[in-house]
Amino acid sequence: MLIVDDHPIVVAGFRRLLHDAGWHAVEHTSSFAKAFRLCRRARPEAVVVDLAMSAGSLAGLSFVRRLRRYDSDIPILVLSMHDDPLIARAALKAGANGYVVKDTSPEELVQGLAAILHGTPYVSRVLASDLAFHKTHAPESMAIDALSSRERYVLSLLAEGKSYAQIADNLALSYKAVAHLCNRLKPKLGVQSLQELVRFAVQNFPAASTTTRKPAKHPKDSG
Repeated sequence: MLIVDDHPIVVAGFRRLLHDAGWHAVEHTSSFAKAFRLCRRARPEAVVVDLAMSAGSLAGLSFVRRLRRYDSDIPILVLSMHDDPLIARAALKAGANGYVVKDTSPEELVQGLAAILHGTPYVSRVLASDLAFHKTHAPESMAIDALSSRERYVLSLLAEGKSYAQIADNLALSYKAVAHLCNRLKPKLGVQSLQELVRFAVQNFPAASTTTRKPAKHPKDSG
């Protein structure tokens, strides 16, 4: 069993919970890169991953996609602070077998892990009905139509779970420039926080594929 989380208290509690439930061989890392290396070196029975660590608001989505491309069968349970059905749907689409909200009961954590180990998808009860019946209203088309290609590309990278630093590297921009661009996007799209901006991106801009090209630089498209 491998836990990928950067909150020591959460990890300690989850270790104890797993131990009491009969899982004793539990490894832990707070690095997505190290987690991937551990999975390649010795395939764990399952992977429990936090979507939002210091690497980015939803950087765990990129890790889930990468691990799923490498191993199509390894059980992956997302343990997340986000109780948004759109985020849960994005995680499941990325390849996770289950999605459990962090403030759920210990019994549900064990139930979710047991389910995915037996090949059954699992979603926290608080999200199950929303995932089944949730309908979102389309944002104002004019707001999206007014976005530059760079802004659209940044939103697709946010939907993929990229951090500001990773987006800056991808676009050959400074971290400050990316943060400024995202701050300008918020009032354009009617959102208040980074979490709301990421939610908007997940809902409206499918994550960039590995073949997505950087937007061409153009004087009118500085974003």
